[in-house]
Amino acid sequence: MLALARKCAFLMWLAAMLSASALAQDRRPVIHIGVLVVPPAVIKEHGTLTGFSVEMWQAIATRLQVETKYEMASDTASLYDCVRSRLCDLAMPQFITWERDQEFDFSYPVLTAGQRIMVLDTGESKTINPILELLHLLGSRTSLEWLGAGVLLILVPAHVAWFLDRGREGGVIPSRKYFPGIFQAMYWAATTLLTQAEQAPRQWLARTMAFIFMFVGLVFVAFYTAQLTSNLTVQRIRGEINGPEDLPGKRVATIGGTVSADYLRDHDARIQEYSHVDEMYAALLQKQVDAVLFAGPTLLYYASHGGHGKVTIVGPEINQQEVGFVFPVNSPLRRKVDSALLSLHKDGTYGRIYKRWFGDE
Repeated sequence: MLALARKCAFLMWLAAMLSASALAQDRRPVIHIGVLVVPPAVIKEHGTLTGFSVEMWQAIATRLQVETKYEMASDTASLYDCVRSRLCDLAMPQFITWERDQEFDFSYPVLTAGQRIMVLDTGESKTINPILELLHLLGSRTSLEWLGAGVLLILVPAHVAWFLDRGREGGVIPSRKYFPGIFQAMYWAATTLLTQAEQAPRQWLARTMAFIFMFVGLVFVAFYTAQLTSNLTVQRIRGEINGPEDLPGKRVATIGGTVSADYLRDHDARIQEYSHVDEMYAALLQKQVDAVLFAGPTLLYYASHGGHGKVTIVGPEINQQEVGFVFPVNSPLRRKVDSALLSLHKDGTYGRIYKRWFGDE
């Protein structure tokens, strides 16, 4: 009986210990983390979250022995509001800027990325309207610059010819008065510049100037024709937007409240702000905008998945910045996350996660 009692007591003690251990496990701290679906950082499929940032956090949460509750945000502003109000203990990694650093704390960087430009893929042949293309070419900045140079080349020789050759019998400017004499001189100068005038001035100095002017006209027309031909060829090969220098004045889509939006405002683009990346992509595919500017990894992921064959990335990566988890100021959790991040780098976990989503680079 005594032995049976001891066995029962041991079993009761063991059950109590297991129960206490399970209870302690259930009482692990719960971390509320703000999440905004932006592939490949955060991807939502069939109600489950995955992506580079999600895997990074799951590895950190395992090391910190905490439970996670994801707080879904509808846009960037609501994501920061969640951290600002401390309803979220932290938020998934965002670009670290000077302005944001004044209001929030950030973890050690988990990524370094810049902004990229995405446009519609023009690889497929398209119907070209020659009349519209000609009008666009004639109204281009290059044509306007050459027009200004042509007006100057007409006005100066016209006044010289009027001053030296006005009123001469058989000359190019019959009238001695400024009006209409100057108009006769301008007509002579324009025809000389563009088509080589049939008649030369009578006065010897004006005639010498006319021969020099004819040579200038030949060079002017040749260079102008070459410039237009070059511009037309480049436009057909490259398209209208090929890098950040082409963004001013263009309709460019991005997500509101991001560093991309700030960049576009600073560079005089006609910015179109959206709350979600799907809206931004749809605007480009429907030709409501000329281009998209956003985080490079996000656009590269879309271009190789959902937008494959429809869009293309152009130009270099610009405005590179570091990306880190976002915390309220003086959050004690930040130091713990930083420590976990260092351990992830040290044991190779970070490298494996990075390679899974971005390859070897």
